[in-house]
Amino acid sequence: MNSTLDSNRAKKYKHQAHQLLHRSFDQHITLAVTGFSRSGKTAFITALVEQLTKQANKQNLPFFDVVQSERLIATKTIPQDILALPTFAYKQAIASLTDKTPKWPDSTQRINTLRLALKYQPKSGLRSHITDVSTLIIDLVDYPGEWLMDLPMLSLSFEQWSSEQLALLNQKPRSFCSRELLTAIASLDLDAPVDESKLAEIAEQYKILLQQFKQEMKLTILQPGRVLIPGDLAGAPLLMFFPVNFSNKNKVIEGSNLAHLQKRYQAYIKEVVTPFYQNYFCKFDRQIILVDLLNALSQGANVLAEQKNAIEQLLQHFNYGQSSFIKRLFSPKIDKLLFAANKSDHLSSEHHKDLAILLNNLVQQSQNELKFDGVKIETMAMSSVCATKAVEVKDKKNKIIKCIYGKEINSGNWMTYLPAQPPMRQLNEYEWPNEGFSFPEFYPLLSNDNKLRHIRLDHVFEFLLGDKLR
Repeated sequence: MNSTLDSNRAKKYKHQAHQLLHRSFDQHITLAVTGFSRSGKTAFITALVEQLTKQANKQNLPFFDVVQSERLIATKTIPQDILALPTFAYKQAIASLTDKTPKWPDSTQRINTLRLALKYQPKSGLRSHITDVSTLIIDLVDYPGEWLMDLPMLSLSFEQWSSEQLALLNQKPRSFCSRELLTAIASLDLDAPVDESKLAEIAEQYKILLQQFKQEMKLTILQPGRVLIPGDLAGAPLLMFFPVNFSNKNKVIEGSNLAHLQKRYQAYIKEVVTPFYQNYFCKFDRQIILVDLLNALSQGANVLAEQKNAIEQLLQHFNYGQSSFIKRLFSPKIDKLLFAANKSDHLSSEHHKDLAILLNNLVQQSQNELKFDGVKIETMAMSSVCATKAVEVKDKKNKIIKCIYGKEINSGNWMTYLPAQPPMRQLNEYEWPNEGFSFPEFYPLLSNDNKLRHIRLDHVFEFLLGDKLR
């Protein structure tokens, strides 16, 4: 037994030393691929692997310097070190995207990770004088976007969280379908001895409502996220809590309904959210935040405003700042952050810049604070996997109109579509156009030789990785 423990301890120390060695020579990056549900994280990671391992040429990635200068030797996936987590299912995801009838990969249901090794020829700095060949290790972590919105709960008591959630339930668009739940919450005697069946009944109502907010309204701030994708916590009492009205409460009576709900909330924070944060969100070097603005625009002003609020809340729970040799070794900070408006191919090409300007407007205040701390930030519109292609049609007056063409998901039909121009700033409810915005969703659309297509993925790679591959 002792020899086994010694062996495991030796392997652990060896792994830690190996990581420190790579970090000391700036040859290791942990990349945070961040985004809410349906933002395209799984497709982005799949495209990143596919483009770097199979399609890394000057024609396909012209603005990725290590490729353009022909210094990239090869890229491959290698075994990852977090043995308790499954490896990202790249083969299944790429099979979905490149099938005879391409479709989007299944959404992520649990945490998984992936490690890439990029072998290249350094062209400058100390490495170029020491060796002709160097290797950059990239670790990526994928997780359900629903779990991400739990991070703001770390700084909230049950009373504070309840107050925030009840306020949301009483506001548009939630208020249209929250009445029954709010009535059930109001009828619960918080001081009465705990009634497990009653608490379970209301918790189930709350769960169904969260699912409706996600599937029908495409909302973002949905807490607790594990209720939507519980994983191995399915059916656990840990998830059976909901917001309550604390008004006029001077104390919590032991053994009461309120005490029981508060206990469950605190246990959820301690046993679920805190480990999720400490294990996976404290060691990132670079970050991309994928944002599906078109989906939010299709849903209306309230949904877009909520997405802005969600991004602002999220940014408070990552470590940002200038990196250095010592920090990189022992206390990594995110020194580069890319805000990416995904699915830009769902717009005509002349409106891509408008999408980037809109995203920049939404995150402007947060950007200012992060830039002050020395973080390099960029905002762009991109598509990790294209689902449409640009086409031109003539109207009745023989005028050329730029449209998009693809297979629409809801109808399953191929269609030529003229997308609306997105606004270049956040509009309030009164400024919103009467007809709203409509951006259909499309299945993936491959190139003529059955390869993934992208828009500005090479720009993404250059911003996040380029300086590490000099």
